[in-house]
Amino acid sequence: MAVFTGAGVAIVTPMKENGEVDFETLGKMIDYQVENGTDAIIVCGSTGEASTLSHEEHIECIRQAVVFTKKRVPVIAGTGSNSTETAIYLSKEADKAGADAILVVSPYYNKGTQKGIVTHFTKVAQSVDIPMLLYNIPGRTGVNVQPKTIAELVHNVDNILGVKSSVSDISQVVETMDLCNGDIDIYSGDDAVTLPYLSVGAKGVISVLSNIAPRETHDMVMKFLNGDTKGSLELQLKYHKLIHDLFLEVNPIPVKEALEICGWPKSYLRLPLTKMETENALILAKEMERVAIKKVNA
Repeated sequence: MAVFTGAGVAIVTPMKENGEVDFETLGKMIDYQVENGTDAIIVCGSTGEASTLSHEEHIECIRQAVVFTKKRVPVIAGTGSNSTETAIYLSKEADKAGADAILVVSPYYNKGTQKGIVTHFTKVAQSVDIPMLLYNIPGRTGVNVQPKTIAELVHNVDNILGVKSSVSDISQVVETMDLCNGDIDIYSGDDAVTLPYLSVGAKGVISVLSNIAPRETHDMVMKFLNGDTKGSLELQLKYHKLIHDLFLEVNPIPVKEALEICGWPKSYLRLPLTKMETENALILAKEMERVAIKKVNA
């Protein structure tokens, strides 16, 4: 059974000016997401700036997300690391905290061979009792987890159910689905290709766009899955440029800017990430106005 079907939000980690995590705002953001149709909360991923959180902060973010969500939708905890032992530690803590599943990115920087990646993912999965999703994002990790590798893991490790895939080559997604005989839960990791992924059997999207347009992102997926492909396509095309503008600079710089434009408290970034360049921020704001992104009273 899939961890979720639909649109999960890769939620930001709101931060105060002094650098502390703003848990009060995180709770409000989670409420807003659930109330507006989001189907899962993905915490401590790339969008959540997990790479700059201390282990203590990382674990507390997961704990608080579980508390705030109140079992209304699944909480999927990002627990990946390029150190297998660290990934195991974070995954065990996420399990203890009550996360419904973990999302584990492939090792970055040191990367590993495909054999090493299989061993890494297997050991992490076997350290917990909850489901695990792989995360393949070659643009950040420097290595592409091959379809054969994904299939081997899904076939041989009971609690590895699927993959968040941030590759734009749809033929690779098709090959992965084929090698798994369709028995795999694939989620698009790129809002720009949500519909192409759905067209070859994906269960949904783990979305940056959902931070500012949760209802619309949910509807985009569910319209497609319910047979309204025309309505789904209209939404994909409507938000195509906004999705592009949310990546004018490295994620999550633009989406934190967008949240502030929407009325959320200013959320600071941790170095090496810095505030969005003024020119790009104006482009983003203009597009948000064009598609009438909803303001919030936070």
